[in-house]
Amino acid sequence: MSTTAPQGALQSVPALLARNAAQFGTQTAYREKEFGIWQSWTWKQVSEEVEALALGFLSLGMARGDYVAIIGRNRPALYWAMVAAQSVGAIPVPLYQDAVAEEMAYVLDHCGARFAICGDQEQVDKVIEVQGKVASIEQIIYLDKRGMRKYDHSRMNWLMDVQSEGRAAHQRFEGELKQRRDALTYDSTCVMLYTSGTTGKPKGVVLSNRNIIETSKASSEFDKLRSSDEILAYLPMAWVGDFIFSVGQAYWTGFCVNCPESASTMMTDLREIGPTYYFAPPRIFETMLTSVMIRMEDAGRAKKRLFDKYMAVARRVGPAILDGKPVSALDRAQYALGELLVYGPLKNTLGLSRVRVAYTAGEAIGPEIFEFYRSLGINLKQLYGQTEASVFITQQPDGEVRSDTVGVPSPGVEVRIAENGEVFYRSAGVFVEYYKNAESTASTKDAEGWVATGDAGFFEPGTGHLRIIDRAKDVGKMADGSLFAPKYVENKLKFYPNILEVVVFGNGRDKCTAFINIDLSAVGNWAERNNIAYSSYQELAGHPKVLEMIQGHVEETNASIAQDEMLSGCQVHRFLVLHKELDADDGEMTRTRKVRRRIIEEKFADLIAALYDGSSSVYTETEVTYEDGRKGKIKATLELRDAKVVPSAARLAAQ
Repeated sequence: MSTTAPQGALQSVPALLARNAAQFGTQTAYREKEFGIWQSWTWKQVSEEVEALALGFLSLGMARGDYVAIIGRNRPALYWAMVAAQSVGAIPVPLYQDAVAEEMAYVLDHCGARFAICGDQEQVDKVIEVQGKVASIEQIIYLDKRGMRKYDHSRMNWLMDVQSEGRAAHQRFEGELKQRRDALTYDSTCVMLYTSGTTGKPKGVVLSNRNIIETSKASSEFDKLRSSDEILAYLPMAWVGDFIFSVGQAYWTGFCVNCPESASTMMTDLREIGPTYYFAPPRIFETMLTSVMIRMEDAGRAKKRLFDKYMAVARRVGPAILDGKPVSALDRAQYALGELLVYGPLKNTLGLSRVRVAYTAGEAIGPEIFEFYRSLGINLKQLYGQTEASVFITQQPDGEVRSDTVGVPSPGVEVRIAENGEVFYRSAGVFVEYYKNAESTASTKDAEGWVATGDAGFFEPGTGHLRIIDRAKDVGKMADGSLFAPKYVENKLKFYPNILEVVVFGNGRDKCTAFINIDLSAVGNWAERNNIAYSSYQELAGHPKVLEMIQGHVEETNASIAQDEMLSGCQVHRFLVLHKELDADDGEMTRTRKVRRRIIEEKFADLIAALYDGSSSVYTETEVTYEDGRKGKIKATLELRDAKVVPSAARLAAQ
């Protein structure tokens, strides 16, 4: 799909940086909290930092087409390293910082990275650990000096030293740097991002400047993003969402990117920054809601009554007020009082007071969770996207936001539904190829540029909004022919603060069953209030009162599912509460917290069998990976419970 480069010369991210330095020179481009203090850099200063880094990379021998691994938490210097690598014609490849060395080895070897830029000692150690398997790595560059003094520095440099070398070698390399920057075109590779690999090895998705810039331009204009906006960059740098928000859109619009001090201070830093543009996967919004509910359970009776009263008003009229729909003067007055007493302080506590636009994506969000935030007056919307699309496939326009759709095709994106219900799209954001994988490229993207999403969905008649049912490979049929869509049920159950994760089974079977993970902080808090002693996650997860509480949630969810004629067959008949949390280190989830269903089905086949054979309990042994990388086994006898199911609305009407 051919698209002309915008404004003539703006054909790369380094070109956008040069434009921003000239146009928004004195505006703050980046902030980073370090040692409790926010430090700022203007666009002009960022341009100088990136230039010095790029010259330093040239002095280290970084060549055109080299792959440069970037590993670490969100820090301005690591974002600058990506743009500096692009400036010299190299290709940044961000990796998940929480990945174990073995996972990193695959990506580093597959892309043939010559340089690895690491945030700290922990990431350096992982790269050193795999150097025996990954022969391509020639240089390790690190950002945080702590603990690095006694390492062999013959092939290792501090990032600030590389910058200093670049500044010193300015005259020597400035001609070469200009030549390389000028050679960048709209079709040059901008970044390579690896998919999360839910079904196999991660694939390297090659995205060009055209993909990133066109998508950033269209999506920024769609939501009227501007240079005065603020975002918090806390998502994994290896995730396409972070790259689009913190690099693509940031460089297109000139808005400010704020990097928190650490994962543990993220919520505090969010409150201090008060972003105007915010993105979070459903898991983050679920966690925020859980913390609110825990706090309210601990609150005094009067405060709890006040919260319940005004939240009822918010649920009734909040979304309508947000969408500019007619609401009575009395309801508006009540809502305004609620804003003063409840919603305002709550949004301030969450750090969402200034949000103009908020998005969620990556997984479907539970409708109750979605409506909770919109009822507070937070303009939370859903988008549907993929790494292969440079994120955006569909978005929800203001005034047309609903929990059960993912909106209309994004500007410049075409979407069609195949006969089997699979969603296809094409746009200027469509990826170039899967690196070293022509077969997968051909099976995903056809000659006309249409990309298969692997998701099943349909367009609503009349509204033109897309509804995603589930992953096409996960949608199936129950034994009686009724539709099986596990994600729909899982999201409804995850609305409860006590439930962290759910995996539903039932394809080809006569009934649905489920594995449930409790949320340790929420259930632990509940246990303390109810004087329930426990010493471990496993002990709490198996406590009779916890099982009773979870059973109540399952049965409430079944009653809700029964109202949906199409999916009423997906009610959960039997369930168990797992003795361990599903974990990416154990291969049960991806680094982006997506469930690996096939692996779970294989690993816990004995538990699934017990759910279907009528057993009341089952003994199991499970291998786990500890934080230090050691393997061990945990043993447990799990109780299996039956849940009450409700006849569907259609079946009741027929009786």
